[in-house]
Amino acid sequence: MMTFRILKDRTANGLMFSLTVVAMLLVVAMGVGLYLKASPVLEGNSLSELLLSGNWRPESRKFGFLPFLMSTVWVTVFAIAMAAPIALLTAVYLTEYAKSGIRKYVFPALDILGGLPSIIYGIWGILLIIPWISNRLAPHFVETSTGYSLLAGGIVLGVMILPLLVSLFIEIFTSVPSELREASVSLGATRWQTTKSVVLRKTMPGIIAAVVLAVSRALGETIAVLMVCGSRVRVPTSLFDDCQPLPALIAAHYGEMMSVPLYDAALMFAALILFVVVLLFNIISRMILYRIEKTFF
Repeated sequence: MMTFRILKDRTANGLMFSLTVVAMLLVVAMGVGLYLKASPVLEGNSLSELLLSGNWRPESRKFGFLPFLMSTVWVTVFAIAMAAPIALLTAVYLTEYAKSGIRKYVFPALDILGGLPSIIYGIWGILLIIPWISNRLAPHFVETSTGYSLLAGGIVLGVMILPLLVSLFIEIFTSVPSELREASVSLGATRWQTTKSVVLRKTMPGIIAAVVLAVSRALGETIAVLMVCGSRVRVPTSLFDDCQPLPALIAAHYGEMMSVPLYDAALMFAALILFVVVLLFNIISRMILYRIEKTFF
């Protein structure tokens, strides 16, 4: 009997190890596959020219990805800057202040928002956000604007990741033992002081991890961004400039790859950039989380 139990334990251990290795190899295989598909465009252009040039002329085999890179960065930064504070304060209210009756209605609403297809957010952006920017907001800052802009993309993307962030923050805050809150209150701290000095401080690594996950989601979002950002290839210099992030580039032009030489390799290089950026971002964030955990714990 003991031998059989040991055999089962070793078999389960070996199976789990094998699945872990397979998962890691899948990531490597994806990266290698994208690199091999993108290699033709790398052979004809230097890496610095591809990343730092704004000259995008596929018919002349000129592929400068700087406009798409900057559009991706600014749309993502704006979305996170808008969504993270709102999500954090909402989660604090729901976990520390709200009554159970309010939570009973808010939590299902968050689940519904988080499960909506991205195209629904894109249509919402076209019907409401773009006319509001074009007719109400933009005239106060620029002469003309169609509404299809970096600002529209940031707003729609921020609303898309808001339910995810709120849900993650709520899970993080509810994991804090109630004894810590009670100890803080018994020492004379107010509810806000307890929230700030106990709950937020204790969960800081988790908050950062949640924001990292939201950034990864925002970087790869395609349809909604494609629908509201516009299609002009340029480095945006204003929130009201139309732009084209990397995911929108791939989605909008994938069907044209067979008609232009090296276009397919260029689009695969765009996918490779996204893959590497998300991978590096997660690695760096893990390093930051490790240092924060050492500091706080």
